[in-house]
Amino acid sequence: MKLYDYILSPSCYKVRLMAALTGVKLDIRPVDFHPGGEHRGPELMALNPAGSIPILEDGHLLLTESSAMLVYLAAKSAPEWLGGGTADEAARVQQWLSFSHRLTASLGGARLHEMLLRPGNITTLQAQGTAALRELEAGLVEQSLRGKRFLASDRPTVADIACFPYVALAPDGGVSLDPYPAIRLWSRAIRALDAFIEMPGIHRLHELKPEPQIAPGEE
Repeated sequence: MKLYDYILSPSCYKVRLMAALTGVKLDIRPVDFHPGGEHRGPELMALNPAGSIPILEDGHLLLTESSAMLVYLAAKSAPEWLGGGTADEAARVQQWLSFSHRLTASLGGARLHEMLLRPGNITTLQAQGTAALRELEAGLVEQSLRGKRFLASDRPTVADIACFPYVALAPDGGVSLDPYPAIRLWSRAIRALDAFIEMPGIHRLHELKPEPQIAPGEE
């Protein structure tokens, strides 16, 4: 199974992380995303006309959307990551997978603007990212009231892995995680998973602070 990968891409990282957590070995094909722009070159455009990475190849199967890659890796090697099988959980997983694209567009866009000087209205991107974080915080608080630590279940699913990288890297785009104790507790829970792997740039600053506390009734 081959992953066309850029080490500093959160979308690529979530696939590497999912593979590590499910015990799947990937053949990593590094892509010179920046500054080389290899993802826009003829070889990779032939694989993915959208000109984006990651790209996952497994035999005759070619995937170009990271959420589909997470589902594929889980279904192939560790189906428990897809959720418990109830209609409720399946819907929650799908909802947060869809939500993860908003994180990519907002927090990811702000990060690209700040780090790679990509065009964009940074004020709008940061505002959209903040709104998404508030929605994620509310969802996690609601789950905690049900006695669950993760987005869709009492155990992690592909939904958590889809959302984690762009949230963890929000400070790179000038969006602080300090106001969101539920998000920071959730991030710690993901980091504590067996076989969790790091990505360059995902800092442990919040782990040096006292553990966040969520006040009763806090939303």
